[in-house]
Amino acid sequence: MAASANVSQLRPPCNFITPRHGILTLYGHGIRVYVERGHLIVKDGIGSDRHEGRFARIGHGLRRLVVIGSDGFVSLSALNWLANQDAAFVMLERDGKVLLATGPTGPWDARLRRSQALARDTRVGLDIARELITHKLVGQEQIARGRLQNQSIGETIAQARANLDAAENIETIRSLEAQGAAAYWSAWRALRITFPKSDLPRVPDHWLSLGTRKSPLTGSPRLAANPANAILNYLYALLESEARLAAVALALDPGIGFLHVDTDARDSLASDLMEAVRPHIDAYLLDWIRRQPFRREWFFEKNDGNCRLMAQFCLRLSETAQTWGALVAPVAEWVSRTLWSTIRNARRQVHPATHLTQTHRRDVKGAGLSLPLPPAPQPPRVCPGCGAPVKKGKTHCAPCAIAIQREGFLKIAEQGRMVSHSAESELKRGDTQRKRHEAQRDWHIWNHPTWLTEQFYSEQIQPRLGLIEVKAIAATLGISIPYASYIRAGRRRPHPRHWLSLASLVRVS
Repeated sequence: MAASANVSQLRPPCNFITPRHGILTLYGHGIRVYVERGHLIVKDGIGSDRHEGRFARIGHGLRRLVVIGSDGFVSLSALNWLANQDAAFVMLERDGKVLLATGPTGPWDARLRRSQALARDTRVGLDIARELITHKLVGQEQIARGRLQNQSIGETIAQARANLDAAENIETIRSLEAQGAAAYWSAWRALRITFPKSDLPRVPDHWLSLGTRKSPLTGSPRLAANPANAILNYLYALLESEARLAAVALALDPGIGFLHVDTDARDSLASDLMEAVRPHIDAYLLDWIRRQPFRREWFFEKNDGNCRLMAQFCLRLSETAQTWGALVAPVAEWVSRTLWSTIRNARRQVHPATHLTQTHRRDVKGAGLSLPLPPAPQPPRVCPGCGAPVKKGKTHCAPCAIAIQREGFLKIAEQGRMVSHSAESELKRGDTQRKRHEAQRDWHIWNHPTWLTEQFYSEQIQPRLGLIEVKAIAATLGISIPYASYIRAGRRRPHPRHWLSLASLVRVS
């Protein structure tokens, strides 16, 4: 389905492309990636609005080149340029399918590949699968107990995790993982998805909740039918590409896994490595849903009901790839070390290289084992009222904030009027007026000092009241704070019986 004319698919008005968080995402029609005089040239865009980037081999800051779609070309010299710069090339579809992921490769060792191929039917493959699923269930339990506040489901996941220790085959591990996943995603079904008020008339009802992870179109997570599942699919696709790149960088075969069944067009090892990191993506999306609304213009619905992501929105999501790559790197290196430990007579190299985390280099330098994790880019901040972009530290745009404040003031004023006209307030007001009339009746002009005239009050007392606190004036005269502020500002002139007290307060005679 073609996008409507009022939906923006383009970047902000800028014709030069720059990487964000080390990620450069290209989309549109007629994408071109080639090398010209040693510079990497990239072009993308839709229609006549084209964007171009030119990167030298020094100072480009490019770590990932992500292409969304399949219209255009990439030259062999461009792939060679990226490989020489240790930058990866990834092709994705907006429905969460990984078309291609290639990047820097590590030194090949046939013994490691052979050990990987044989490990699935041994105790080593079982231990690797158990460890990966253990990390996944631990993360899901923490989300269920902490963010979702569902202790019963957290207990169910904890029980499935405890039973992993007794699992003696891959089928049992898969069954326990499925039990934990069923309980985990059941806690997500009632999660409400918010949209700005201005977008709600154009939002289908089934978009307002996450529902089940199984799409009604396929019976699996593929071809999501609502925005939340569509975002999850795309973020998982980014994680899958990072897992594949990590496996290749460590000279592992991304297609030979331990937990997932071998099928066509799937990298089983990359899918295995993803399991330990999936809860981090879930937590990222859950925090996003609870803090910020979605925009209707980020999604569109195909004729069959498939919810797809707009290209501009995919660009923002792709910026999180570096974070997921940093999370999957230690997992991939642990699998590599575990497989290496099964190789006999591995004399030339005690441990495999740690190209991803640089753990060996930090150990030599005494930097410790901690790996700095790049924070995931913050989701777009939008106004809950109109959906306009919102600056950091703000919850609403300026026009909506003014309207909300006006409504708040009106509500407060209405409550104040209701309280001021209650029976109790009327009794207090009547008592105060009775005391004021009695005080005026008991006051006599002949007890008033002759020098304390109206002119003396205006020239000597009133100007000095600006230096006195309102509370002091109210306490001295026994009046309310608002009326005392009027007296200090000169908007009200008190009864002459109060002039002597005010003269003493400002110290004039």
